[in-house]
Amino acid sequence: MFNKYFLTLLFIANFLGTIYGYYWYKGQLSETPLYFWPFVPDSPTATLFLCVLIALILVKRHSGLIDALAFTTLIKYGVWAVIMNFMYFVEIGYVTNVGLMLICSHSLMAVQALLFVPHMCIKLRDFFITAVWLFHNDVIDYVYMQYPRYGSLDRIAEHIGYFSFWLTVIVIILLYILVPVEKRDHNN
Repeated sequence: MFNKYFLTLLFIANFLGTIYGYYWYKGQLSETPLYFWPFVPDSPTATLFLCVLIALILVKRHSGLIDALAFTTLIKYGVWAVIMNFMYFVEIGYVTNVGLMLICSHSLMAVQALLFVPHMCIKLRDFFITAVWLFHNDVIDYVYMQYPRYGSLDRIAEHIGYFSFWLTVIVIILLYILVPVEKRDHNN
């Protein structure tokens, strides 16, 4: 798993997916105030965190904050997008090829988060900063209505926001349970 060549291929695949993901959001970003931009394209930002994590591994460096952000956002937005696509299929009454591609790619996001757990180690401050980032993002998405648009699902945005809140709680709990947390915070 941590072979240099495999990691390089994984980096390239995720980097290309990240670029595609940001491109996917171009329409929504064109209508979004600039100060909300970091919080709108959730999935590409999650894979960007993974790209940074992989790059750090390749240069034999480590960041607990990147570990925590990658782990939580990959799972949260991977699972979120899979469920939203299934809901969209039910809403429109048929399955789309784009929706199937999104289900596959976002499922792989969550799987990748779990595959990198053996490499991860965080500090308590990384845990808390990540929790604040995720809850802040939920507020931006569902209080300031900057959530990713999913067609006709906009009519149930408040329910999706409630689901997103609990998904945040779950991934934060998973982070604490699955990723080792250093008990003392050293300055390195």
